[in-house]
Amino acid sequence: MGLIAREIEGRGIPTLSMTSALSITRSVNPPRAAFLDYPLGHTTGKPHEPALQRSLLLDALTAFETLEEPGAVLELPYTWEEGDAWKDHVMRPDPSAGSGEAADDRTARHDTPQYQTERDRELAQEALASGGCETCVFLSDP
Repeated sequence: MGLIAREIEGRGIPTLSMTSALSITRSVNPPRAAFLDYPLGHTTGKPHEPALQRSLLLDALTAFETLEEPGAVLELPYTWEEGDAWKDHVMRPDPSAGSGEAADDRTARHDTPQYQTERDRELAQEALASGGCETCVFLSDP
């Protein structure tokens, strides 16, 4: 993501990377990022909590006003739950998973795009039909 963000920024479009992996984000050095100490896959909040998601995103957007150094990271003050016990579940191997692997209880990944609403699917298909990409933003040459 850092490489893509830097390319987009180089074309004059400000970017903000949302992350739950602080060490990885610091190593790829995007132009600016907002860190949320939540499990991977939840970088914009908890599922089915739109008020929390909105608040989190509004706070993250302040990075455009407050971060001045390239590569700076805004650490958001939200917590997944009281204490760090949730990290034991996602960071330590689950013996019942076999092979020393951690249990993965995230939503299954799909080979095809998934949309929140039928209208989102229609808009994506319209973009694809007009020569665009249903999941990508293309930049014109500078």
